[in-house]
Amino acid sequence: MMSRTEEPSSPDPGEPPKVSLLEQVTPLARQVNSLDIERIAHVCVTSVPSIVGSAFASLYVLDEANSILHLVRHNHPFPINKIVSLNQNPPSPMVLAVKSKELILTGDIDTYARPVIKRSQRAFADNYATANCAIVPLVCHDRVVGVLNLADKTDPPRFSREDIALIELFGQLIGASIGNIRLFEKIQRQATMDGLTGLMNHRTFYETLERELWRSRRYGGTISLIMADIDNLKDINDTHGHRAGDKVIREISRRIKQCIRQIDLAARYGGDEFAIILPNTGIEEAVLVSQRIVEMVASGPITWQREQIALSISVGVGQYGPETNPEDITSRSDRALYHAKRSGKNTVRVFESTTGT
Repeated sequence: MMSRTEEPSSPDPGEPPKVSLLEQVTPLARQVNSLDIERIAHVCVTSVPSIVGSAFASLYVLDEANSILHLVRHNHPFPINKIVSLNQNPPSPMVLAVKSKELILTGDIDTYARPVIKRSQRAFADNYATANCAIVPLVCHDRVVGVLNLADKTDPPRFSREDIALIELFGQLIGASIGNIRLFEKIQRQATMDGLTGLMNHRTFYETLERELWRSRRYGGTISLIMADIDNLKDINDTHGHRAGDKVIREISRRIKQCIRQIDLAARYGGDEFAIILPNTGIEEAVLVSQRIVEMVASGPITWQREQIALSISVGVGQYGPETNPEDITSRSDRALYHAKRSGKNTVRVFESTTGT
């Protein structure tokens, strides 16, 4: 016991000052609060395992639409699965964690019983020196967005209460950040896409056309542009209502997408008008695409409240050089579209220009 006259011992000047756990966690929490998934993944596979004392870590994000976990980053010296299907049978520990939304934390996974995880469910079990692991479902607003795995904890060989608290804390922070990334990406997509059809909107169409013209100026080539207008949409709206008209627009946009290549760029240009950019495409091929679109749209009616509504579109198409400005490109193809309308609709007309002037 120290007397009143004794001074507390000062730290050895040769020893580095001890860093408290809070001082270690705070900067990592700031780094995880990011819209950069690579930055988050770096913290997950380097900093988090070093704090909780696990040798290995891996981060997966969930593709909810396809029920697949995709590997983002890991620090294992041996191969691990790059994708994990949620439909696998028997389910792996990660799949069990995703479906239960509960942390799987064990000092011996071979004897784990909540639920039982058989060795046959762990494809890479022989690669680990110990049987302890933490499988952390990353949850945001009650939806799983990914999984963080921590394995091979040593010295001590089991996760302490403090480790568990840290793992749960980082799980919440990482889940929230991945959820924020998803939300940000969704907002970005909504800003560039037409809400009814999922095609590019008017503003994004012009930005894309500018980019493709720049690409043509730099690398050579021409651009063809298709302008398409739904025939008789006003009559459809007047007869069947605007909800029927919306169904017509959605169905025609779906049929247009079936007729174009992945490199082609389709947009909803206006209320009943579409525009399709065909990069590096001559007029002959563009006309064939236009005719295919006209035939596909007219291939069958839609049914609305037990009534059939026939579909058709009129199309104008032109080929343009890289020096043509975007407004001239759209106005010239639009002029060809006007001629298609005057020619009886459900047809294709060409703006005859191959010089780009």
